[in-house]
Parts: sequence; C-alpha cells; structure tokens
Amino acid sequence: MTLEIKPWDPAEYLDSREAVAAYIEAAFEDGDPAAIAHALGVVARAKGMSQLAREAGVTREGLYKALSSDGDPKLSTFLSVLKALGMKISAHAA
Repeated sequence: MTLEIKPWDPAEYLDSREAVAAYIEAAFEDGDPAAIAHALGVVARAKGMSQLAREAGVTREGLYKALSSDGDPKLSTFLSVLKALGMKISAHAA
C-alpha cells in the first residue's frame, strides 16, 4: 500500500484574524526578514493576492515580488500590507 503525501500549505489554515496574527507573530519571533516576508506572502495568498494588493495600493506583481522568500519589501509596502490585513505593528523591549 502506497502512502499518498500532499504538500502542507499553511494558507489553508489561516481562516481567521487570530490565526493570521499568530502566524505573523511567529515569523516576527524568528526575526529573519525573509521568514517575515514569506509569512506575509502566505497570508496574502490565503486572503487573495489581488484583493490584498488593491487594498494595500500596490500592484499584484509587485506584491508577489516583495513577499517572495527572497523579496525585501519597502517599509511602506510592509505597513500597507499590514494595514490591509487589519493589523498593526508594535515594538517592545527585548
């Protein structure tokens, strides 16, 4: 009997604001900019890249590029995406 394995896609489980917030918070805890951009990309796919791009005021292609694992989004893009997701960022003493 063969075992069928299918790739795990975290976007399938980001079905609430709380789940999205927890996913992004986990990426921030890691502290790796590429991990944060990747996490935002996963969230964008879960929400719908085209819709999020419109709400963030950027092109869909630009959003794909900025949120890819090797992307490096500008701070303005990053903040626009967070705002479009209904989130904000805060700083705490380490």
